Amino acid sequence: MTLSETREKWDARYADLPLSEPEASRVLSENRHLLPTDGKALDFACGRGGNALLLAASGLQTSAWDISPVVIAQLREFCDARGVAVEAQVRDVLHQPPEAGAYDVITVSRFLERSLLQALAAALTPGGVLFYQSFTQEKSCEVGPRSPQYLLEKNELLTAYRGLRVLSFRDEGTQGNMQAGLRHESWIILQNEALS
Repeated sequence: MTLSETREKWDARYADLPLSEPEASRVLSENRHLLPTDGKALDFACGRGGNALLLAASGLQTSAWDISPVVIAQLREFCDARGVAVEAQVRDVLHQPPEAGAYDVITVSRFLERSLLQALAAALTPGGVLFYQSFTQEKSCEVGPRSPQYLLEKNELLTAYRGLRVLSFRDEGTQGNMQAGLRHESWIILQNEALS
């Protein structure tokens, strides 16, 4: 799929969604106590921007990137209406990943491009934290993408980020009561323990 086809696909999807308050991902909202008190944050492939809004409300200098001009325009309008400072940018995240050592916090929700996993880790400052949550291959119903290309394998996030400290990890699969817990998705929170 070309860049323009990808952009058109996401623009159409966001244009059809009713406007509502964007929500932060569970990995971030349930673990916001792990955020630093200040610094630079990036909501990568931000979609509606729920993570960006939570990051900005937590006192972080926040950027939000997405390929869709439609969703970035919606996020800017939402921020303006509520007086929230988020630098929202239309950006081809596949070909323009963040610079190395640039962010104290990075969030990724429901987006998987394996070729970017290491670039995201490298973009963390020393002590920086990555909050990552996406759909898994192991699920009990049709939710999220269908192609395995966009679905995490069992424990994949653990093996992808061996050089970072694991602060939290959940990958509950189909074990036990499927009406409780984190289902159809996996999350990980990691910290770059490199010395500056």
